[in-house]
Amino acid sequence: MAVLQMQRISICALKKNRKAILEKLQAMGVMEINHILEDDEDFHRMDTANARISFDKAASSADKALDILQEYAPKKQSMFSALEGKDLVEQEVYEQIIRDKERLLKTASKIQALDREQAEEKAEILKLENAIEGLNPWLNLDAPMNYGGTAHTVMLPGTMPGGTTMEQVYDLVAEQAPEVDGVEVHEISVEQDSTYLAVFCLRKDAEKVEEALRSGGFAKPAQICGDVPAQAVEAMKEEISAHYAKIEQIRSDVAGLASERENLQLLADYYRVRSEKYAVLGELPQSDRTFVISGYVPKKCVADVERALKDKYDCVIDVEDLKEDEEAPVLLKNNAFASGAESVLTAFGLPGKGEIDPTSIMAVFYVFLFGMMLSDAAYGAIVSIACGVLLLKFPRMGESMKKAFQLFFWCGLSTLFWGILFGGYFGDAINVISRVFFGHEVGIKPLWFAPLDDPMKLLVFSMLFGVIHLFTGLGIKGYMCLRDKKYMDFLCDVVLWYALLIGLLIMLIPSELFASIAQMTIVFPPFVNTLGKVLAIVGAVGIVLMSGRSNKNFALRLALGAYDLYNVSGWLSDVLSYSRLLALGLATGVIASVINQMGSMAGKSVLGAILFIVVFIFGHIFNLAINLLGAYVHTNRLQFVEFFGKFYEGGGREFNPFKANTKYADVKEETKL
Repeated sequence: MAVLQMQRISICALKKNRKAILEKLQAMGVMEINHILEDDEDFHRMDTANARISFDKAASSADKALDILQEYAPKKQSMFSALEGKDLVEQEVYEQIIRDKERLLKTASKIQALDREQAEEKAEILKLENAIEGLNPWLNLDAPMNYGGTAHTVMLPGTMPGGTTMEQVYDLVAEQAPEVDGVEVHEISVEQDSTYLAVFCLRKDAEKVEEALRSGGFAKPAQICGDVPAQAVEAMKEEISAHYAKIEQIRSDVAGLASERENLQLLADYYRVRSEKYAVLGELPQSDRTFVISGYVPKKCVADVERALKDKYDCVIDVEDLKEDEEAPVLLKNNAFASGAESVLTAFGLPGKGEIDPTSIMAVFYVFLFGMMLSDAAYGAIVSIACGVLLLKFPRMGESMKKAFQLFFWCGLSTLFWGILFGGYFGDAINVISRVFFGHEVGIKPLWFAPLDDPMKLLVFSMLFGVIHLFTGLGIKGYMCLRDKKYMDFLCDVVLWYALLIGLLIMLIPSELFASIAQMTIVFPPFVNTLGKVLAIVGAVGIVLMSGRSNKNFALRLALGAYDLYNVSGWLSDVLSYSRLLALGLATGVIASVINQMGSMAGKSVLGAILFIVVFIFGHIFNLAINLLGAYVHTNRLQFVEFFGKFYEGGGREFNPFKANTKYADVKEETKL
C-alpha cells in the first residue's frame, strides 16, 4: 500500500550525447519529462514539427499497409488473441528492421499502390456493369445505336413512356406531322416504365418526325455505343473478366507480401517511438553545446538512472525532493494481491496530494464483499480457475487486463469460500439431481447457514460487515489526521463520530427493533447501556460544538455543528446500502434454484436428462454472467460511495513516463535495471 515517492531529477549533458541519452531514458521508461527551465538567450528549443510529421506519416503508412494485408491475407487468430499481448522480439531483429526501413517503407507504399489499383479495377468493373445495364434493353437491335442510316433514310433510337403501343406511335406521327410519309417503327423491348423503339424515316423528314415523337415523350438514349448492342455487351463482359483476373493477380501480389507483416509492425513501432522521442526533443532547452532535461522519477529508480547515465556520458545530474506546493504524478506500488484492485481505485481517481493509497485495505474488503454477493462455491471455482488458467497461459497480456484477471481470481476464491459457508453449489443442484434422477435426495450442508432459509440472519451480518467497512474508512481518516499532526481534527472529526456511532449501536442492539430484525434478543449489562448513552451524548454534543470550529460566530458555529450532526442519517443510509449483500446473495441462489427446477421438469428419463443438461448449462452460464456483473457493479459502489466517502477524495495525476509506447511488439532489452 504505497504511493511511490517522486523526486525531481535534472540532467545537463553534452549536446552530442542527446540522442543516446534520450533513447536510454526512453528504454528505461521511469522518467516523466517536466521542464522547469524556460527559454532564455542561452537556451532555446528546436523545432521538431517537420520531423515528427515525417515519422507519423511513415508509421501511418505502415499501419495502413498492415490493415490492407489483414484484408487481403488475414492472419488467423484464436478467440483469445486479445489476451496474447504484444510480441517480444530480440534486439538484433529490431536493429535489422531499422537497417531495412527504406526497403520496408517502399514495401508499404507498394501494398497501398496495389490496393489503389484494385480500387481502380473495381471502379472500372462498376462502370462497365452500369453500361451493360444501360444496353440490356437494346440487345434486340441489330444495328449500332449510332447507325447513321443510308443516303435517304435515318434511324432514330429512343424511348417512349411505358405502355406506349406501336399504333399509338404511328397515330402520334400522323397527327403531329401529317405531311410525312414512309415512317417505320420497330419495337426493340418493353419495360414497365419505358418502351424502347427504333424509328426509321426519310432523312429529309427526320426533324419533323423527331419533333412529333417528342410531343409524346420520346427521348434519345443516354448511352450510345458504336457497335451492335449485343456485340458491345459481349465485349464489355470479356473486359470485366479481364478486370477480375487483374484483381485476382493484385490480391495474389499483396498476399505474397504477407511475409513482411511482422517487419512492417516493427517498422510502425520504430517510427512511432521516434516520433515520441522527437516530441520530447522539441521540449528540451538547448544551448550550442549542452542540453537540459528535467522531470519526475520514482525515488527508488533515481540511482538506476544516475548509474546508467554517469557511467557512459559526461553529464551533471541534480536530484532534489519536491517542493511543498509541487504536486507530483502518482505511481502506485502494491503486492500481487492488492495490485489487481488498482484498476478499481483508478476508476474513482488516484490519490491526491497528501492522501494515502487505500488499495490494499480496499482490496481486502472488495474481495470479501464480492464473494459474499456471488456466494456460490461452484461459480467461484469456475471464475478462479478460468482466471488462473488465462493468467498462466497468456503471461504477456496487457497490464490492465492482467490486473483485472488477478482481481477476479481472488474474487473467485472468496466466492468459493462463501459458497461453502452458505452451502451453494450451482444453487441446490446436488439436491435436485439426487432427488429426481437417483430417487434419494442428498446434499452438502452449509458450514454456517443457508441464506434462503435464514435471510434475516444474513441481513444482520451484512449490516455488521457494513459497519466494519465504514468504521475502517473513518479510521483511515483518523490515521491521516495523526500523520499530518492535525490532532484537533482527529478529535473532532473522528473520535467524536466514533463515540456517537458506537453509542447509538449500543443503544440499538438491545432494542425491540433490532430483536425483530435479527430474531434474537441481546441484553447488555446496565453499565454498558449507560456507557452507550454517555458516548452518544458526548459525541452528539461535541459534534454540535466543534464541527464549525473554524467559524468565530458562535451561533453560526452551532448551526454548522447541528447540520453536521444531521449527517448521522447519512451513516444510516450507508449502513442500509449493505443490504445489497443480502439481495445479490439471495438472487444468485434463487435464480440457480429456479434453473435447476426448470431443468428437472421432464423427470427421470432420457429426455429429462437431456433437457436438464441443456437447461443446466445455459441457465447457469446466464446466472453466472448476470450475477458477476451485478457483484462487480455493486461492490464498486460500496467502495466508491460508502467507503471512499469517509476519507478519500482522489484527483491525483497519473505518472506518465517517457517510454517506448509500441503498438505491436516490445523489444527485448539486453539488460534490465
